[in-house]
Amino acid sequence: MPKPLNMIVACAENRAIGRGGRLPWKIPEDFASLQKKTLGNTVVLGRVCFQSWPSAMPGRQPIVITRDTTLATRDVKVAGSLPVALAIADGLPGEIYICGGQRVYEETMLLAEKPTRPIRLHLTLVHAAISGDRFFPEWTHLSWRELRRRESADANYRYTFLELERS
Repeated sequence: MPKPLNMIVACAENRAIGRGGRLPWKIPEDFASLQKKTLGNTVVLGRVCFQSWPSAMPGRQPIVITRDTTLATRDVKVAGSLPVALAIADGLPGEIYICGGQRVYEETMLLAEKPTRPIRLHLTLVHAAISGDRFFPEWTHLSWRELRRRESADANYRYTFLELERS
């Protein structure tokens, strides 16, 4: 039986998630949440995300979706597609976290439309319209069950931590 999927993302209200290959904000509380949730688990992410997150990888089993097989090492697995990455992840210990980027989230959201396994969305919704060149797919049209909600803020942004589920 396939494992549940966890999508984890921070996005602005206009769904922006990236600009110029980086996050368009620095929210230490959100980064700490990402680190805590993914520690000891498998993270599935695209090449650009993987290459921009070197400090986020220790203690996690990364599976990078790319055609660049030179990224494969003893500690990093490479898959040519999301289905192949999920098949690899199902055989590894821990939970599966989908960590981006845009295309990986889009493909995973298609799975959420008719889920064959439980899918959770760990969403940090940044209450601002942020300029970006990468965006999280529309999610509000699906029937999500809200499991948790917590409001927070820092000196620059207000944001809400949400945990939603489809099964």
